[in-house]
Amino acid sequence: MNSFKSIRFKSETAKHFQKFSRRFFKTHTEALQTMLDFFFYNEISPKESLGPNGRTITNLIKKRFNAMAAMMKNLEKNGVLPTKAMIELLFEHSPQKKRKQAPLLMEGGEDDPERDRFFKKVEEAIVIERKYTNLKRDLRQNRAEFIALLNKVQLVKSSFGKSRLQLDMALEDFEKLKIKIEKELP
Repeated sequence: MNSFKSIRFKSETAKHFQKFSRRFFKTHTEALQTMLDFFFYNEISPKESLGPNGRTITNLIKKRFNAMAAMMKNLEKNGVLPTKAMIELLFEHSPQKKRKQAPLLMEGGEDDPERDRFFKKVEEAIVIERKYTNLKRDLRQNRAEFIALLNKVQLVKSSFGKSRLQLDMALEDFEKLKIKIEKELP
């Protein structure tokens, strides 16, 4: 049989500990032992601050590396050409201090083939970016509609034979959905 010892605490502290102990543990002994183990295992003193330590710094570094990897994947996937082209366009034609009014980008009597090529690339990049944005929007809408449709599917158990799936949707709504999908097909 385990032996017990009594320790004197201020009554307010004892009540506070008892509330805590009942909330998380079966016995007061288990609560106190778990707290002591925590401090010994993590090699910290209850009096010291838990500011940045090795574990929190490691976790912070891991999160930053994960974020950086996600950005790199995004750059590889989507490319940087549209953004780069737009920034070059902005910096190439920034207003000069001596001029009172900046010339418009498309104005100018210059027949510069390199400039024309640059503008064509910028226009192509903008068109590609617009198509990509529209495709993403359409995909989001289609996904939302598909999830809504899946939520209307119910499992019907049969006493004879196999269970089956049943679509709980008004016939008019089904016909509208069918027509909409047929219109979207090329």
